[in-house]
Amino acid sequence: MPSTTLTRRGALRLACGCAASGFAANFACAAADGAIDVHHHVSPPVWLEGAREQIAATNRNASAITGWTPAKSIEEMDRNGVACALASVTNPGVWFGAAEPARRLARGCNEYLAALKSDHRGRFGGLAALPFPDTDGSLAEIAHALDVLRLEGIGLMSSYDNKWLGDAAFAPVLEEINRRKAVVFVHPTSSDCCSARMPDVSFSAIEFPIDTTRAIVSLLFSGALARFPDIKWIFSHAGGAMPMLATRVAGIMEAQPALKERIPNGAMHELQRLFYDTALSANPISLAALTKFVGTSRILYGTDYALNSARSINAGLAELPLSEAQARAIRRGNAEVLFPGLG
Repeated sequence: MPSTTLTRRGALRLACGCAASGFAANFACAAADGAIDVHHHVSPPVWLEGAREQIAATNRNASAITGWTPAKSIEEMDRNGVACALASVTNPGVWFGAAEPARRLARGCNEYLAALKSDHRGRFGGLAALPFPDTDGSLAEIAHALDVLRLEGIGLMSSYDNKWLGDAAFAPVLEEINRRKAVVFVHPTSSDCCSARMPDVSFSAIEFPIDTTRAIVSLLFSGALARFPDIKWIFSHAGGAMPMLATRVAGIMEAQPALKERIPNGAMHELQRLFYDTALSANPISLAALTKFVGTSRILYGTDYALNSARSINAGLAELPLSEAQARAIRRGNAEVLFPGLG
């Protein structure tokens, strides 16, 4: 199979056979050193076909997404010292208001991710798309993605239909993910409430990091972080505004007895056990706040490729006063703890 494409036949073969054969399972990085990129986007053909208009409407550089190939990813990784990447689809995801099309898109994307793993062994893992907020479809896709396709975790958007991840409607899916002790990578989107409020200001400038912040606050205030402690959350872009607002948010929550009961271990405990990536945040100002907030053991290397480059992340990390051990933890070691099979 050519390195730049994956055929429909290959994806179907994978969906039918990998559970029995171990096909695409047991992913480990090809190299014992080099970074592990947890925020690395790929563009399955089925997704490009089914969501082309939405991709163009919600991404400032849609051509980087529509022009993606596996070969481009690998070239980017090799050029910048990235050993392997956890692949996911980017904004706008697969949900556009109807369950059946979202189920088909999610299944097609996940079959592609598993085939990508197999065709480029040691270079890619996969974070499964779900037809969220469709509960039944999401539960079925979790089982298929994790048990059959053997992907490494789940990828969600920060909000769906103006509801953020802590909403009570999403609890059945979070309960299942918690039961499986799975990793959930959360990518921002822009909600209808707040998009295009200011002329010439793109979604990515303000709304993406703020929607990430809203998602974290929703999970905290609803009590979902405490109720589902075995979900291993990764939040993009240094958690949006969370490092700056954490103390304020925690104080407001803990000042209200009814809310405080939802977080028996305290708000800061819940916020500081989450993981945060470096995508679009590898600069002295953002990472100074993040390292002050969570230290270096909860920071993961993320590039946001193909919309951003590993080179910029490497340059930003090089400006920080990190010890060799801290730098390795961010670039690779923390991901090896979160995804034990990678090492």
